[in-house]
Amino acid sequence: MKQEEIQLAFEQSQSVFASGATRAYGDRIHMLTALEAGIRKHEEKLIRALKSDLNKSPHEAFITELSLVYGELKHVKGQLRRWMKPKRVLPSIAQLPSSVRVLPEPYGVCLIMSPWNYPILLTLSPLIGAIAAGNTCLLKPSAYSPATSAAIAAIISDSLPKGVCNVIEGGRKENESLLDLPFDCIFFTGSPTVGRLVMEKASKHLTPVTLELGGRSPVIVDENADIEKTAKRLTFGKLTNAGQTCIAPNHVYVHKSVMDELVKALVRNFSETFQSEDHYLSDYPRIVNERHFERLMQLLEGEKIAAGGLGNLETLQIEPTIVINPSHDAPVMAEEIFGPILPILEYDDLDALVREIKKEPKPLAFYYFSKDTKRAEKIMEELSFGGGCINDCLLHITSPRAPFGGVGNSGMGSYHGYESFRTFSHFKTVLKKSLFFDVSLRYHPFTKKKAEQAQRIL
Repeated sequence: MKQEEIQLAFEQSQSVFASGATRAYGDRIHMLTALEAGIRKHEEKLIRALKSDLNKSPHEAFITELSLVYGELKHVKGQLRRWMKPKRVLPSIAQLPSSVRVLPEPYGVCLIMSPWNYPILLTLSPLIGAIAAGNTCLLKPSAYSPATSAAIAAIISDSLPKGVCNVIEGGRKENESLLDLPFDCIFFTGSPTVGRLVMEKASKHLTPVTLELGGRSPVIVDENADIEKTAKRLTFGKLTNAGQTCIAPNHVYVHKSVMDELVKALVRNFSETFQSEDHYLSDYPRIVNERHFERLMQLLEGEKIAAGGLGNLETLQIEPTIVINPSHDAPVMAEEIFGPILPILEYDDLDALVREIKKEPKPLAFYYFSKDTKRAEKIMEELSFGGGCINDCLLHITSPRAPFGGVGNSGMGSYHGYESFRTFSHFKTVLKKSLFFDVSLRYHPFTKKKAEQAQRIL
């Protein structure tokens, strides 16, 4: 898309926002309802697009993307009227007699930049929050998922008025043009590297940013874990979208006493994931492109592999792979894997392991498997991470009633449900002062006597 067209779309969004067409509760509900109707009408188109971009099966597409979007819409529409109401707070002594209210207001024109790995969920979920908060938006989906981006563009065009939300398709050139514009708010989901560039660009306009990034999300399996359930749930967490999930288990630390048992259970679960070769080819998601495929295959060079390890360049599929005890400076341990490769490392001293994890950049997710819930809760409190689970993985993000977001290297800010409304809103304080009487202490000149009187009151 040409820079002039992007500028025009931005100005159109500014004009619609300035008109007040997105501010009223009725307008917001109407747009959310129209968006939901558009998604449901074109659901098959979205599922076909995910198949084209990532080889996702219809079942995985619905469970991991569309169902969560529908759940978000239902929750937001049900709660929006309450969220929009001004909140009364108690005035301070200095403010008396008065009333104080906190009013949520939309930022204005928002930019939402989404990734390719969950291109429906990670595009539409923040959009729901932005619309609920009364903003207008420019959406920039990823160029790496072109079929889904085109389907979303068609749905938005069919469902929402121009200027309320415009979709900007394209690649790096379009990203750069967008980031040069003075948006009122930016929401970015992607890698920490690109997140830093987004933040740098936003700083020129003092634009608030929400960064949903990633990181090397670790798992600890202690000696008290239920190994069969742990292996089953780790398989789910790692192989969903072929491991191309920002909160996927990146690597597993397992107590040496149950190391062999866990590896055997994981090998069995990995091998049972697909019923046949045809099922594997038709339903197992592909790696997004050849560059990422080659990167993942290079991570396996020289490693001890317990299962998998083969890749098909023609289909861009990599077998679910288990790597045993890689060195801590190995390439597979140096970066976020973002693929169906799961390193398993043994440990024998939990306290020492926790100290080592604390030295790493704060991850987006952390998972602990154990029947010892007190120990699990203690570790959860001790470590800093975006969000996580005890005895499961991935599912902490599925509730619209709980925030999702990173910390440190894994991001800043959060969203889902009310947190999305907060993320896309500014909360302004309004004091309404009574005219019946004044407190003389507030007026000049400020004397010692007035200071002593104020001190006695406070």
